[in-house]
Amino acid sequence: MLETERLTIRRIGLDDAGFMLASVNDPGFISNIGDRGVRTIEDAETYIRERVLASYAANGFGMFRVALKDGDEGVGTIGFVRRDGLDKPDLGFAFLEAHVGKGYAYEAATALMAWGRATLGIGPLLAITAPANAASAGLLVKLGFRETGRIMLPTHGGESRLFAEG
Repeated sequence: MLETERLTIRRIGLDDAGFMLASVNDPGFISNIGDRGVRTIEDAETYIRERVLASYAANGFGMFRVALKDGDEGVGTIGFVRRDGLDKPDLGFAFLEAHVGKGYAYEAATALMAWGRATLGIGPLLAITAPANAASAGLLVKLGFRETGRIMLPTHGGESRLFAEG
């Protein structure tokens, strides 16, 4: 779907269940996003069907797989999410701890945001982070977001920091 200097970004399918299983059980994902209870390949397939594929069908967007161009190794996920309690799409991302700090999230987010505007007509985005997630907050600021306060979302456990683009 998208290509950057070092990465490919594409839709997630059921054949990505192994990657999704590893992603949602990565320590960074669990501590910053939450434990999704995905423990088996079958759980991962259900997660993909009920969350990712359902979002593509309902919204025309969702989370996407980010991989290294060289070798197609999955390094994370990034995408647009519709969340109850937010009036605009949310930029979401989660990168495997082994690939954090290499600039992949910024590279992928920059490409995805440009694509979202040009192809989907997505306007200004929102984003949320866990209160203690300084790395994600820093990335959002680098991408042009500003922190606007705290929010309690109906389906998201606990308080989140809210960011708005612009």
